[in-house]
Amino acid sequence: MRDSSIENIQQKLAETHKNGAVHADIFMQAGTAHSAHYEDGRIEELASSNTDGSGARIIIGDKTFYSHAPGTSRSILSQILSEAASSAFGALNFYVEKGREPVFSMEDHIPPPEIEYMKELDSKVRKKSKHVRQAAFRYSISKRKILIIRSDGMCAEDTRTYCSFSAQIIAEKNGVLHTASERRCLAVPHSEFWSDSDPEEISFAALERALLMLEAKPCPAGKMKVLLAGQAGGTVIHEACGHGLEADIVEKDHSVYMGKIGEKVAHSTVTMIDDPTLPCLYGSYRFDDEGTPAKRNVLIENGILKAYLTDILSAKTSELPLTGNGRRQSFRNIPVPRMSNTLLTAGDSDFDSMLAQTDSGLLVKKMGGGEVNPTTGDFVFYVSEAYIIKNGKISYPVKGAILTGNGPAVLDNIIALGKDLVMDPGVCGKSGQGVPVTDGQPSMLIEGMTVGGSET
Repeated sequence: MRDSSIENIQQKLAETHKNGAVHADIFMQAGTAHSAHYEDGRIEELASSNTDGSGARIIIGDKTFYSHAPGTSRSILSQILSEAASSAFGALNFYVEKGREPVFSMEDHIPPPEIEYMKELDSKVRKKSKHVRQAAFRYSISKRKILIIRSDGMCAEDTRTYCSFSAQIIAEKNGVLHTASERRCLAVPHSEFWSDSDPEEISFAALERALLMLEAKPCPAGKMKVLLAGQAGGTVIHEACGHGLEADIVEKDHSVYMGKIGEKVAHSTVTMIDDPTLPCLYGSYRFDDEGTPAKRNVLIENGILKAYLTDILSAKTSELPLTGNGRRQSFRNIPVPRMSNTLLTAGDSDFDSMLAQTDSGLLVKKMGGGEVNPTTGDFVFYVSEAYIIKNGKISYPVKGAILTGNGPAVLDNIIALGKDLVMDPGVCGKSGQGVPVTDGQPSMLIEGMTVGGSET
């Protein structure tokens, strides 16, 4: 995009301040993506897409006025900014410019990935066990170029590439089915993804878990010590704690963390960080989707609440520091405060010592989905892989385990944190939008959680 065009748009955005706006911006994206879904011995779906579009936003007080449209031509930019201005303060033809040629585009589209290996992978998985009933694999790659132009003169451009591979295995024995999945997701070019990811390793890990759970006993219910392994995934950290630290939830939904900056909200060993600057992780970026430079944010330090995650709107309305966490799914969406790479820092305990401290309890090695109330921090999470602990040793695998509790209470009831920090990628849903994130935690020994199961 030529400098003269950027200057022209910046001038028009700046003019919104004369009418009472506190912020205005235009977000442009140009992207390409490919995905493949293999199931039941054949390719079920191949998809490719190119997505170009723009969104214009004007903020007046605590209200946002937004317009978006496909394309990045001068006439499109003129149209959406005029529509936003008309909604905001009734200005007609606020910005009039003609031109159908894209002013922002993706020059180097990524080619579709090779997928022939999926058939061979399916055969290898089935040869591993006669109990395999279904094997499904999904692979996706995408590249997105974004440009944000703001009324304060800030202009930011970024290119983001994402790759993901997942395997889902269904195993059956004596009429009982169990499903297990494993995934790998990184913010790296396609050419670099497989150097650090092995589709066989990912698929066999899912297979091993599915077969293991076929032999598992029903999980007993009750209150017990819980040892969350590092590889369990950061579900508790992300869902039960992280969302409650997003400024819009603090403000609108009266999060359990509301008004507690500077207060003790967790065990003294707990330090929680959100850091989009970590290289190659799924939630990494150089600038957020409002053009704010990414930075490392300490949310909880030694148990003391230090900060909330903000975007431009929440930072202005709540008079909070801007953290660079304004994120959106695409040009069709308004940015909101979102996590990026969120983690608990590692402790100084090793896994074996934490296991030895547990006379009786539950070891959780893989979390599943669940529900959380960000206002209270109360949660219900399903467990994909778990084991009973007896006399400080792993006894036997169990199925049907459910963890119920409260996020802040979990952070306050930590007995020990391990040295083994593990980062787990995924897609976070909020406000009808999904964005790539990574959650991380070390092994955590927790004093007394309520475990639901099929055995009393």
